[in-house]
Amino acid sequence: MPALIATEAQAAWGCIGTPELLSHRENAVFAVTLPDGARAALRVHRVGYKTIDEIAAELALCDALAAAGFPCPRGQRTKAGDWIWQGPGAAVASVVTWVEGAPLGQGDAPLPSNAPALYEALGALLARLHTASPALDRAPGRKGWDLDGLTGPEPIWGRYWESPILSEAEASMMVRARDVARDRLQELTPAAQVPLIHGDALRENVLVTEQGLALIDFDDCGPGFRLYDVATALTQSLDEPCLPDLRDAVLRGYEDVSPLGAAERAALPLLSMLRSFCALAWVMPRYPSGHPKGPLYKARALRAAEAVLAGEDFLSVRR
Repeated sequence: MPALIATEAQAAWGCIGTPELLSHRENAVFAVTLPDGARAALRVHRVGYKTIDEIAAELALCDALAAAGFPCPRGQRTKAGDWIWQGPGAAVASVVTWVEGAPLGQGDAPLPSNAPALYEALGALLARLHTASPALDRAPGRKGWDLDGLTGPEPIWGRYWESPILSEAEASMMVRARDVARDRLQELTPAAQVPLIHGDALRENVLVTEQGLALIDFDDCGPGFRLYDVATALTQSLDEPCLPDLRDAVLRGYEDVSPLGAAERAALPLLSMLRSFCALAWVMPRYPSGHPKGPLYKARALRAAEAVLAGEDFLSVRR
């Protein structure tokens, strides 16, 4: 079905040839060819995940970032001048420019030997994004990775403590850890939050290019805690033996661009834990019952909750 939608949608941009499916996670992403021969990425958006206004705001933000020199895709307007193509029913598609490069890594594969150097560069890249964000127009309607988006009654990716694979005791522990995080995050200064973070800085969304690192897939961008982006990058590596090295490297790169206070640095494990909570909520409606991803995400979330309740910085533990 996404392939049929992509074939129909690409005509709005005057694309030529047959769309090539690249990935199908949140959205179905296709490589397409623009009229001038340039390669681009066409996304068939997951129905119900983002509104038309949210998608358009994302594309406008990326366009502004790219115009200012930040390494990310630019939104491409249709021949009619629109950011979005709307097809039959709820079908929605958009196109962004192609960024040539290889992913920093894959979530289920070991990192390369130069991972600390790459994470130091990633820290600097994220800080550049956050430093640029106050100059951008605030994205209308974009959900935030802020206190309520992470710990409120309706978190951005769902009520993680109600995951069906949690026992009553496990859910209760997650709620206690969530409340600890909420109390401590409330103590941070306003500088800890910015108008725009990426929201999903996974290895797959960081490309290693000839010019350096670039960020792609701003589908989850919005206002939020700036170190949530750093926490997301680290949470994917909780089982890596070099986790403390990655933590030190990404923070070193970040602070080369933008300084951090002691309290904000100390909140990094809390944000990593909350990312693991949100990921548990994200995975449950997307995988069938019994899928191995569920127990994996659950174990990661519970391990983080236990550490936070015990007052331990689990990002500094070498496995």
